Amino acid sequence: MNPSIAPLANRKNCVLVIIDVQQKLVPVIEEARKIIENIVKLIKFSKILGFPVVLTEQQKLGETVTEIRGEIPDFQPISKITFSCFGSEEFRKHIRQLNRNTLIITGVEAHICVAQTALPAISDYTVHVVSDAIGSRSIHDWEIALDRMRHNGITITSTEMLIYELLVRAGTPEFKEALRLIK
Repeated sequence: MNPSIAPLANRKNCVLVIIDVQQKLVPVIEEARKIIENIVKLIKFSKILGFPVVLTEQQKLGETVTEIRGEIPDFQPISKITFSCFGSEEFRKHIRQLNRNTLIITGVEAHICVAQTALPAISDYTVHVVSDAIGSRSIHDWEIALDRMRHNGITITSTEMLIYELLVRAGTPEFKEALRLIK
């Protein structure tokens, strides 16, 4: 096993990355409502544990959907033209300044911007892709993206699995607050 790949995520090292969940793209994404719901849960959870959220918007695809925009205080998306978020100097700089080594990646499209962000990131970060918080226009492309990322050392997880992993234990005030998100 590669020692740089942590088997479990650690809340102190995480940053939630939300990629291109925008008005012009969402209507054609399979299971878009479920994906948005899970991203909103993860944003709320990030507030409970206090880890940062970074959001991108692909140019010319409209604004981020209202449900997500409304959950992020001081909403300031990073605009990009490249498919990979790392093609944006502003994104690279922002992520470096956060001084976190684990990227929790969500958004659309799984086989384009999500994969092209996650795959090169594994050389510098531990990467967790949240399978039920990413999507594509077709299930086939979503499946291929997950398979490719998994086979390249990216941890594939789910919203609930990640929440419990970062909580570590039951009975804490954070656990009680997070439980409302899950139930």
